[in-house]
Formats: sequence, C-alpha cells, structure tokens
Amino acid sequence: MGVGVMILRKTPEEVEELIEVIAKRAVESGVHKALKDLGLHDEQAKRDIREVRDLLDAWRNTKRTAWQTLIRWVTTGILGLMAAFIALSIYQK
Repeated sequence: MGVGVMILRKTPEEVEELIEVIAKRAVESGVHKALKDLGLHDEQAKRDIREVRDLLDAWRNTKRTAWQTLIRWVTTGILGLMAAFIALSIYQK
C-alpha cells in the first residue's frame, strides 16, 4: 500500500495532524543544521550567545559614552570661546 493510499484513508483531521508532524520534524531538522553550521550546537552555545550579547551591550555603551564625551568637549570649547571673546571685549574698552 502506497503513501498516497494511506493518506486517502485518513480523516482530514488525521491528515492535518500528519502534516503538522512532518512540518515540525522538518523545522527541527533545519534548526539543528543551521545551529551546527553556525557552531552553536554544543553545550557552550548558551554561554557563547551570552558573551556576544555582553559584547554588543558593551559596544553600545562605549558608543554612547564616546558621543556624550564629544558633545561635552564641543560644548566646553564653545563656552570657552564665548568667555574668551567676552573677556577680550571687556578688556579692550
């Protein structure tokens, strides 16, 4: 008896359940292959992902701090120039 005949003898609910099982197995197989291809299939994968996330958080924090520092320097420079111009204009009179 072929697969097609076996499927024809099943109720629509049974066919739907069979399709779900086949799809689930295919997805799981694909996920396992993708994780293996990425090198994330072993016991250390969880730690590796956590380390990558920590590195990304540190990078984002560093970028934010660098921008804040740059803005402080520019602001301080502008205020310093303004103070110098004011002092020069007062002393030249």
